[in-house]
Amino acid sequence: MSQALTRHIALHIATSRFEQLSPLAVSMTRLSLLDAMGVTLAASSLGEGVEAFAETVAETGGATQASVAGFGFRSSILGAVLVNGAGAHALDFEDAYDGAPIHPNAACVPVALALTEHLGLSGKDLLTALAVGCDLVCRLGLALQINPDEAGWYPPPILSTFGAAAVAARLLALDADQTVNALALALNQATATAQFKTAPGSTLRSVRDAFPAHAGLLAALLANRGVRGFDGVFEGKAGLYALFAQGRYDPNIILKDLGDHFHGACLSFKPWPSCRGTHAFIEAALVLQRKHGFRADDVQEMVFTGGKVQQMLAEPAAQKSAPETAIDAKFSLPFSTAAALVGGKVDLATYSAEGLAAPRVLDLAARFSYVLDPTARLVDAASGELTVVLRSGHRLQTRVTHPLGAPQNPMSQKDIVAKFTSCAALARQPMESDQIKALGETILEMDRIDRPAVHLALMSGAAPRL
Repeated sequence: MSQALTRHIALHIATSRFEQLSPLAVSMTRLSLLDAMGVTLAASSLGEGVEAFAETVAETGGATQASVAGFGFRSSILGAVLVNGAGAHALDFEDAYDGAPIHPNAACVPVALALTEHLGLSGKDLLTALAVGCDLVCRLGLALQINPDEAGWYPPPILSTFGAAAVAARLLALDADQTVNALALALNQATATAQFKTAPGSTLRSVRDAFPAHAGLLAALLANRGVRGFDGVFEGKAGLYALFAQGRYDPNIILKDLGDHFHGACLSFKPWPSCRGTHAFIEAALVLQRKHGFRADDVQEMVFTGGKVQQMLAEPAAQKSAPETAIDAKFSLPFSTAAALVGGKVDLATYSAEGLAAPRVLDLAARFSYVLDPTARLVDAASGELTVVLRSGHRLQTRVTHPLGAPQNPMSQKDIVAKFTSCAALARQPMESDQIKALGETILEMDRIDRPAVHLALMSGAAPRL
């Protein structure tokens, strides 16, 4: 394809307007913002590695431009984005896009919040930028014709860098040429190796979105000051898809209904704090247990059937049966499903130190097998089939195509608000219940608030506790 793709995307970002968003897109973007805020606040106390980012930013100083969620202080917009980006995925509890291997808002939300607060922008500005950035990440992921993970590249943070850059470009009111420069500067920073999946003790899987959030914002700030990049960011001979996907992508998917349809309207929210690829199996386990009334002790073996994406959640078997860290457990089919069968639920406590050591969960998690479905595609990464083999010899089986939280099987707004409230209450710097309520109400009314900055500042808390 010619170099027109990058230009087309940049023009779309630069000229996007709130009026382009459908009522559903507005509603879902508000809910995504609410959901992200809650899980980021909880990550300030529970997210492995997040405190280190906060301490580093606090020690290195900078202008007090934006709130650091849950830590009781403000920092520069770059510092705030780095810490809040680290917390965005640390609990693996944020929204996801089931059609592609991405978390489209994890890097976008920190940038949207920081710039809105610092520049005193409107709620409509925030929601428009967030919808545009989220949509771009989804489109970039959907256009992939091969999974970069197979060549050692981890797609979610790579693609999210461009969403973060798009959010920043829109909020900084960059023109189309400046936006091309921002996207180019983002490409020069966009990377994520899949090597960390071989290291169960690595913190990178938790805090990974700090880097694309920071990179996207930095790229736009530099472009705003005249730093020039290059064209062909996505379609060039050394562009995104050539570097990470052997040039195998469909540009028509990126361009189809661009500016008319926003994929953020089709996101999935997480009822359970684990990799989205585990959710079909968690739900299947709970469904089978409710229907047939068996106990976890009655189970001889769990058999998971899924595609290549879910296969990484089952291998290596020894690591996945007895994960050493919370984030590795969240990326474990046998552990997460066993926990569901033993406790009848999966929540944040499931992945605590006590939860990781639960004898009954570990015993059951060791008894599993994984069957690769050769017909499964990348878009099937959230689907799966579970077979429970009982000690009696009975085999119970069910398939979940759209796990709870998907647009086809949605969580209610009431449930998402309850999730936000419970997560916000876990912030490292405690918030009063009325502050949590006020913050939640602000987000749900965001498109009707001219200057939400004073309300968004509530997310930092009252005083530092570092």
